[in-house]
Amino acid sequence: MYRVLFTHVLRRLDPELAHHLAFGLIRLVGAVPPLRAAVRRRTATTAPAVEVLGVRVPGRLGLAAGFDKDARGVVGLAMLGFAFVEVGTVTARPQPGNPAPRLWRVLDQRALRNRMGFNNEGAEAVAARLRRLRASRAGRELVIGVNVGKSKVTPVDQAPADYATSAGLLAPFADYLVVNVSSPNTPGLRSLQDVELLRPVLTAVRAAADGAVPRGQHVPLLVKIAPDLADADVDAVADLVGELGLDGVVAVNTTIAHELGEGGLSGPPLLERGVSVVARLRARLGDGPAIIGVGGLTTADDARRYLAAGADLVQGYTGLIYEGPFWAGRLNRQLAEPA
Repeated sequence: MYRVLFTHVLRRLDPELAHHLAFGLIRLVGAVPPLRAAVRRRTATTAPAVEVLGVRVPGRLGLAAGFDKDARGVVGLAMLGFAFVEVGTVTARPQPGNPAPRLWRVLDQRALRNRMGFNNEGAEAVAARLRRLRASRAGRELVIGVNVGKSKVTPVDQAPADYATSAGLLAPFADYLVVNVSSPNTPGLRSLQDVELLRPVLTAVRAAADGAVPRGQHVPLLVKIAPDLADADVDAVADLVGELGLDGVVAVNTTIAHELGEGGLSGPPLLERGVSVVARLRARLGDGPAIIGVGGLTTADDARRYLAAGADLVQGYTGLIYEGPFWAGRLNRQLAEPA
């Protein structure tokens, strides 16, 4: 049914408009308890929870950052069967992102290309929304990650303070924080993957997060890296994660290794490099820090490849667009079965 709808209706709509319409419907259904319960019966899994980052997560597959930038639909997205939802990317200052068009389907590769530019309402607004969500029983039961990025107007040399502002506002409501230094759509951002520039950013975020929560409480901190890093640079980031005692890495973001135009490419073209980076990180990091594998994941076998390479959890986004609303629940059920 969904494939017919996608082929004859959704693919004919502007991709960003289709996103807003679909997301609006998810939010609407998620806000009505009887409807939410009916969908949840379809997407639920009996998989045992796994403990990652000190959090009990009810499955291996979560939603990657980028879909719900402002934490508007976390309940509805969890309803679809995602075991955890990563919101954002959130910046310290609200910003509109890049001008449209800024999102394209790459139908022959079942991929997406975007140059969104961290469009979001800003950390203060997102923190207020998460505060209200966490005040509800449904909100407290969710596993929520928060992905933070640099405001476009902030110079690279002021990035540590910019990231720290977001972390201080959002840490009290996050099960984990992700420092995003790997989007290709904010000028200068990827330069922050250089360890000498990355170190002060991560140090500032760690201090801000610790200062925002009660003494003794720990909000796990991860860094998200690009698939386009050279292997030596992946190793350098892994070594910095160990040096600073970070909790993990999210690998990978979108790639600019394509000839389709501006922006980063997501979906199946990323799978091989994503799995390779995860395997390299695990070999370098050992058994300690967590790894969330993301990029090109469509099937349960794709997810198992990430897990076999050393990922503790996996994320998807593009698969939801092409496979439909019951995709996440189906994959989490399949991942709970013997391979």
